[in-house]
Amino acid sequence: MSATLMDGTALAAKLLDETTSRAQQFLADAGRKPCLATVLVGDDPASRTYVKMKMNRSAKAGIESVRNELPDTTTTRELVDHIEALSAGPAIDGILLQHPVPAQIDERAAFEAIAPHKDVDGVTMHSFASMAFGDTGFQSCTPGGIMRLIDAYDVDLTGARAVVIGRSPILGKPMGMLLLGRDATVTYCHSKTRDLPEIVAGADVVVAAVGKPEFVKGAWIKPGAVVIDAGYNPGNVGDVEYAGAAEAARLITPVPGGVGPMTIGVLLAQTVDAAYRRAARS
Repeated sequence: MSATLMDGTALAAKLLDETTSRAQQFLADAGRKPCLATVLVGDDPASRTYVKMKMNRSAKAGIESVRNELPDTTTTRELVDHIEALSAGPAIDGILLQHPVPAQIDERAAFEAIAPHKDVDGVTMHSFASMAFGDTGFQSCTPGGIMRLIDAYDVDLTGARAVVIGRSPILGKPMGMLLLGRDATVTYCHSKTRDLPEIVAGADVVVAAVGKPEFVKGAWIKPGAVVIDAGYNPGNVGDVEYAGAAEAARLITPVPGGVGPMTIGVLLAQTVDAAYRRAARS
């Protein structure tokens, strides 16, 4: 068996077209563009590149972006104050705090300073609870993008055994909640899980989000499984040993071009959602 690639680039382009049309309609209705505020702390080159890319994509979609840059000496209190001001700002629809932040900052405290109705990146505890209970809050963007990919390729999750490898609060944990909400039977694993190869071998759906290059071996994959690689490591390497996994799997995401484009697509779509919701409340 040779797996079919799950083309996140093509699906994200379609989502961007839809988001652009919605942003244009919002401008016509409200007299302004949806607005995303990005917050970058420090001068990490990768983070700077990611923020620039997101701002460029925002502009193409007709979303205004406001860039906020803070020095790498910023304290938790200073960052929280800054984010709370953005949360209260009448011109801002969504807030994105680029992570990771410098070591001296309590990242969770900074995330929690984002008002829930502006948490378009889905990083707050409020958003996690909404995902867990199937409410109408914002999804964490990478898990949300993965669910869109799964739906686009007609993967039936009802009763499926899904293994999520990774437990981060903005990827692994919400991913499991979204899968559970679609009637999959979910097992959370991580780098310290015992008998991990055997657990993965029984999975119909595998989501690798452990942050270790080629951690999931191709020999572990059940024939006909769906493999979602949410990792990105230097050298365009994911968390899954791609060549071996592609021989066994039915569907697999490439790295790059799979999950990554969908993450940005969901961020922009949720920014437009936030703008419409704020307008409806005013």
